[in-house]
Amino acid sequence: MRFFLGSFFFFNMGVQTIILLSTTFAAKVLDMSQSSLILTILIIQIVAVGGATLFARVSNRLGNKNTLLIMILIWTLCSFAAYFVSNEFQFYGLAFFVGLVLGGIQSLARATYSKMIPATTSDHASYFSFYDITYYISVVLGTFSYGLVEQLTGDIRQSALVLAVYFVIGFVLMSFLKFDFKREKKLATE
Repeated sequence: MRFFLGSFFFFNMGVQTIILLSTTFAAKVLDMSQSSLILTILIIQIVAVGGATLFARVSNRLGNKNTLLIMILIWTLCSFAAYFVSNEFQFYGLAFFVGLVLGGIQSLARATYSKMIPATTSDHASYFSFYDITYYISVVLGTFSYGLVEQLTGDIRQSALVLAVYFVIGFVLMSFLKFDFKREKKLATE
């Protein structure tokens, strides 16, 4: 559970920072208009519905851990790609891939964590309190580091690379996670 929460802490730093600051990135780097930013948000939200459904099916085949690893990898690639985005249409393409993994990673992370809670416990609230604390601290530190890197370097593109590092750390920690896949498949069929 510690490896999972550690992984979640890092990849959630990236996910939440992208959710909160992607429009700021687009406005500063690409000088996108307000209507273009609204279109970007619509693309992300519409694609997120299909992405969550797609990754739920992938999870049924490959298991939660492997599906989370795939999504973290896509997030990492999106962060690296953001560094090289140079026009509005590339940003729309990036928004498509962000939307693809946005809903899936949030719901699958919570579902995976709930499966890791011991079946014999009756105190689920305490376990989810740790999850929620990890979530909120990662939001604060992710957005803080994003702004700090931009302030220190004078280049918001460098902040996108820092987010990629967070995803890589989350990927490595998730890969060390030992999870009882037999129990997971049994729960899925019940």
